[in-house]
Amino acid sequence: MRVEAGIFDADDTSSRNVATSQEIDAFLAGVERRAFKQALFAIQDHHSALDVVQNAMLKLVERYADKPGEELPPLFQRILQNTIHDHFRRSKVRNFWVRLVSPLQNKEDETGDTLESLAAHSEAMHQPGPDKQASGNQQLAAIEQALTELPPRQREAFLLRYWEELDVAETAKAMGCSEGSVKTHCFRATSALAAKLKDRGISL
Repeated sequence: MRVEAGIFDADDTSSRNVATSQEIDAFLAGVERRAFKQALFAIQDHHSALDVVQNAMLKLVERYADKPGEELPPLFQRILQNTIHDHFRRSKVRNFWVRLVSPLQNKEDETGDTLESLAAHSEAMHQPGPDKQASGNQQLAAIEQALTELPPRQREAFLLRYWEELDVAETAKAMGCSEGSVKTHCFRATSALAAKLKDRGISL
């Protein structure tokens, strides 16, 4: 999944604070799995989540390769959240046109692969095997499901603060809101998660 920063030539590397290609590569390698999980929580589709993360990584490398290394985490999170929001905006437009056009389509593609069958196949490929159905994984699945049920801004704030471990100021910058709003979203998210998990018999 990772986008290698080294494939881009940075013209301005004169500042000693500018992150090197190796530092950017290391950052992307360390963040890619968590970023994919964030996107998957929000979008609920493996292929779309993968596309979102790859696009976010490309944008970081193309636009902000001249930034200091310490600025990369909040910058990337801001880009990732914007890319997720862009995905939903595009989906609304696409779904509108699908509703208009679908009555005119009377047969499947010649390959026989409908979007539904491809999505089902993708989902099946990511299902865990029987040997991974231990109680610990079941609890993790319950926590992840509870996260998907949170309002988007609460989930975003929670993941940035406690998954990405950004501080309040960095989270506010990534979300484009005030620090007070971050605290409110996090409080509501943790309260809602605790209640949801308690209903599922899980106490954290």
